[in-house]
Amino acid sequence: MSIRLPPLTALRAFDAAARHMSFALAAAELNVTPAALSFQIKSLEQHLGAPLFRRLNRAVELTEAGDALSSGAAEGFQTLATAWRAAQRTQDTQTLTVTAGPAFTAKWLAPRLYEFAQAHPEIELRFAASLQRMDLTRDNVDVAIRFSNTTTADLFSLPLAEEWITPVMTPAMAEKYSTVESLQHAPIIFDESINFLDSRVSWSSWFTAMGNPYTPTLGPRFSQADHALDAALAGVGVVLGRRALVVKDLAEGRMVAPFSTALSTGARFSFLCLKGMEHRPQIAAFRDWMLQEIEKTAHISETLTILDLETL
Repeated sequence: MSIRLPPLTALRAFDAAARHMSFALAAAELNVTPAALSFQIKSLEQHLGAPLFRRLNRAVELTEAGDALSSGAAEGFQTLATAWRAAQRTQDTQTLTVTAGPAFTAKWLAPRLYEFAQAHPEIELRFAASLQRMDLTRDNVDVAIRFSNTTTADLFSLPLAEEWITPVMTPAMAEKYSTVESLQHAPIIFDESINFLDSRVSWSSWFTAMGNPYTPTLGPRFSQADHALDAALAGVGVVLGRRALVVKDLAEGRMVAPFSTALSTGARFSFLCLKGMEHRPQIAAFRDWMLQEIEKTAHISETLTILDLETL
């Protein structure tokens, strides 16, 4: 039996007809006449030497051979479409699509984007604020910023600065709660967005690290870190702030971190892209800019004693 593949146009006609189970709908999708589509499928059946469809009065059904071909044909065209989009992206040096979680987008990226836009007016930025796991090839995403305590071996991965948590609050609130003992009476905000971490960094862990075991239980709870931080900025209470999400507010005085002890989260944000794509001009420019921005607030971490929970 010959393994020579049939014409691609015939396979495409079959794929469309198999998906729609209708020659008329398949012809409309491919912008050809039903007669032309039927001709392509007949030529494919002649190439195979067996029918692929059973023609009924007002419908069609796949034969055993057609059923065997349909899933592979659909997968093949999807693979071709993905590869074609990837090839197109290699020729695009002006568009950069970035995905990051909603909190990181709101608290780290958005407040800094003016500087990147000023430095790189030739790059068109597109953002997808999502925690959904992305297939960078299929989803046409160039860069993903993800917070995790695991590695991603199949991607280019650049770990960013060490992440820690420490109590943060407005300057006015810090005047009331300047000691560990007084903090036990402060209104507490819970950021539950990092409860997935194995270390389970928490208020209880932080108080234990300060030598004053205490487990607060009352206070508003937020599933999104940026919402918890917005509440703290509004003076609602004190929250355990994560480095990447609070350093700009700390550096610019909107919030303060009165205590010198922080806990390592055991996880980091990472800059992710497809292997081999890290040298594309717009991706390299965005990576270098992020590293420069992180360096601008590195002095915040230097003022803290960062403890590893495993040593407590």
